[in-house]
Amino acid sequence: MDTAELHALLTDGPFVSVHFDESHDTEDAAKQLRLRLKEIDAALDEQGADRPTAEAVLHTAAADPPPVGQGGRSLVAAHGAVLLDRRLAAPPPAQEARYSALPYFLPTVTHTDDVPVHLVVLVDRVGADMELHRADGSVETETVRGQDHPVHKVRGGGPAHRDIQSHAEQTAHQNLAEVADRVAKAAERARPRVIVLAGEVQARAELHDRLSAPVRAITAEVDTGGRAPGADRAELDRSVRELLAGRRLVELDDLAERFRAESARRSGLAANGLPSVAGALAAANVDTLLISDPGDAAVYTGPEPAQVGVRAGDLEASGVDHPVRRRADEALPYAAVAVGADVVVMDERLELADGFGAILRHA
Repeated sequence: MDTAELHALLTDGPFVSVHFDESHDTEDAAKQLRLRLKEIDAALDEQGADRPTAEAVLHTAAADPPPVGQGGRSLVAAHGAVLLDRRLAAPPPAQEARYSALPYFLPTVTHTDDVPVHLVVLVDRVGADMELHRADGSVETETVRGQDHPVHKVRGGGPAHRDIQSHAEQTAHQNLAEVADRVAKAAERARPRVIVLAGEVQARAELHDRLSAPVRAITAEVDTGGRAPGADRAELDRSVRELLAGRRLVELDDLAERFRAESARRSGLAANGLPSVAGALAAANVDTLLISDPGDAAVYTGPEPAQVGVRAGDLEASGVDHPVRRRADEALPYAAVAVGADVVVMDERLELADGFGAILRHA
């Protein structure tokens, strides 16, 4: 997960962090949600959470309409204000309610990456409808309207007809050039992980060719959807979900292979285990933090987010007077946000010592 969206968490704690099942797929779903929120409230009260922060989380969780079908929710708050509010693509495996000095957001990383920021472009010879789908579930729309006359070829022969056909082709080319420019600007501004092209076959093929190489590298086409009234939106959504899921699996495969390859090199760009990963984070030398199953592992931290070490002496040697023992599953991801590293929760593809690994920025 690109942690740029988590920079709001780089503030003073303590934090309330809750992650729960928000599914609305049964007749008693509303009742079940109320019961979950009562359990969360009781757990936070037992941990001594301050009431304004706990109530901010509970109010936010109860106020919004539930999703359709299965889903989860992540909320992190501090000092009476919600700092992170994410709908999850799937319920977290276990309900979490923590009151701690550092935020806990691994369930957010795990499940929002199932639906990364992506741009859907429905294109034809006249223009395009663009939808930017953000990690929090919000959608930003934009319509590109080109010239609509003439864009269609006509039947017949003779010089006049050939001129009309040529003009139609040129108009369509200009329209698609405008769409390509807007797609490039959206990609630069929003940094989507995937761009999905749908709509007319010829139009999307030409649009794909007009994109710059870096934009084409994250672009894929689907054979469903269109701009015409009555186009099957459900089929398009299903195709996009399948495409994103496939891309996610490929990304995890590539990341696991890169980690193994770098680990095999004498001076490879990989770190494995708590001591080396904590050291790399403290040196701001982590490009991607990898996490599998950290369990209850602990590290020591200083007053700055990136000050982490497996021993108190590691931090004292760098000038930290009173290192504090913290949970590693909170401290290391928090340090990753501070140094601008991505955070990825891995599955059985990798066995990470102590549950932590990293791809480094430099040797």
